[in-house]
Amino acid sequence: MVLVKGSNSCPTEPTDGVGYPPWSVRESSIRRLSRIHRLLFEVTAGVIGRRLVANDMLLLTTIGRRSGKPHTVPLLYIEDGDRFVVIASFGGRQHHPAWYLNLTANPNVEVQVRNRRFPALAMTASPEDRSRLWPQITETYRGYAAYQTRTDRTIPVVFLSSL
Repeated sequence: MVLVKGSNSCPTEPTDGVGYPPWSVRESSIRRLSRIHRLLFEVTAGVIGRRLVANDMLLLTTIGRRSGKPHTVPLLYIEDGDRFVVIASFGGRQHHPAWYLNLTANPNVEVQVRNRRFPALAMTASPEDRSRLWPQITETYRGYAAYQTRTDRTIPVVFLSSL
């Protein structure tokens, strides 16, 4: 079924050819909303934007693997000991989000949690660590379980360790 602009029909299966439902948020909309979220977070030192869908948020700054320029995104996180954990779900799309590709090319990142900024080292969790954390991740935000069913890729879990 193809969703027709202006139609009230609701498709029952993905048909967009890239592995996620056509009624989900477009990548351009994600970028715009992310930019607004980031700006509010930065301007208010995390007073606005530090919580979303009843979860804590941080700002992650990576260096573009092609541009060499800094890119900042707001991400839901959980904690694992003294490390922060973020999830590269990208809503269950078939490809990794740009921020994840950036940190695989250069794992030196900057993190902002509330009003605290610090350099960190990013590292993709091992399959064992991912398995250990996945139940907590999906309990924190149930959407991650749905996202994993939408994609053939294993959604990466990333540790952010303060330097």
